[in-house]
Amino acid sequence: MNSTLDANRNRMVQLLKELATEEGLRPSNLEGVLLARADRSHGRIAIMYEPNIYIVANGRKNGYIGQRQFVYDSNNYLILSVPLPFDCEATVANGDPMLAVSVRVDMQVLSELSIRMGVRKLENPEEVNGIAPAALDTELSAATVRLLECLRCPAEATILGPGRVREIIYRVLCGPRADVLLAMLGQNGQLAGIHAALHRMHTRYFEPIDVRKIAQDAGMSLSGFHQHFKQVTETSPLQYVKAVRLHKARMMIMNDGLGAAEAALKVGYESSTQFHREFKRFFGHTPKQEDVPVIGGVLPGHPRAHPPAQKAMPFRPTRLTVLS
Repeated sequence: MNSTLDANRNRMVQLLKELATEEGLRPSNLEGVLLARADRSHGRIAIMYEPNIYIVANGRKNGYIGQRQFVYDSNNYLILSVPLPFDCEATVANGDPMLAVSVRVDMQVLSELSIRMGVRKLENPEEVNGIAPAALDTELSAATVRLLECLRCPAEATILGPGRVREIIYRVLCGPRADVLLAMLGQNGQLAGIHAALHRMHTRYFEPIDVRKIAQDAGMSLSGFHQHFKQVTETSPLQYVKAVRLHKARMMIMNDGLGAAEAALKVGYESSTQFHREFKRFFGHTPKQEDVPVIGGVLPGHPRAHPPAQKAMPFRPTRLTVLS
């Protein structure tokens, strides 16, 4: 048993209880660092994370994407190199809340550190997917404690926070799944093309999607693009764009007060009926039932976030406007 690691975990829990007083994924005193809390367990819900390092201090989360299932908890942190939609369920035990911190990966910091460490080149970059858990160690847990300590004071967060984030990225690069972060730096080859395509889909989701043109821009055949896209995301390009659009529309409804019809148009749907149908199929309820504002993600305390655990509904192809 590693007593230092256990002590670090306990300190992380203390600090997060102090910093994360409300349920959900909330901003901290430092841009790019979010605090997460759930006071009750919840079954599978659809979420979408930006590229980040997600460190759980207490509780357990199960993630489901495609045929994969993975766990991130007080023993395992999660690394994402691309924005990914997936199903997630949270388990809270003994009356203690699920507590976590999410650290956005700064590309400039990642690039500088990888060069200094001499770990920029991947041996088998085409085999890396966009998400993976890794075992939490003493060094990363200590770095997380230092980050959380400085978040208690706005001045310390501003002055010391960037260095603490840099240390966390460094520790992940020293860990067993550094390859997931390093995949973000690919400058050549098919992996770089997929990451560029994902960035385009994630930022220009409201535009008609021309998969054939995106594949050409990535320097791949259409079949090759689909194959490598699924390797990274475990879904198809059309399914990915649909998930992005639905998540974006949901946040517009919940955070910005937009009506369903307006949100549907803003994210690229031409048919309000189709939007309502796919929204309900994807989230399990209609757009009109989205009446709780959240910041940066699903609010676990919401009553609709607590259905019994069930098998995720299959992700069916949709009639998105496609140019091919």
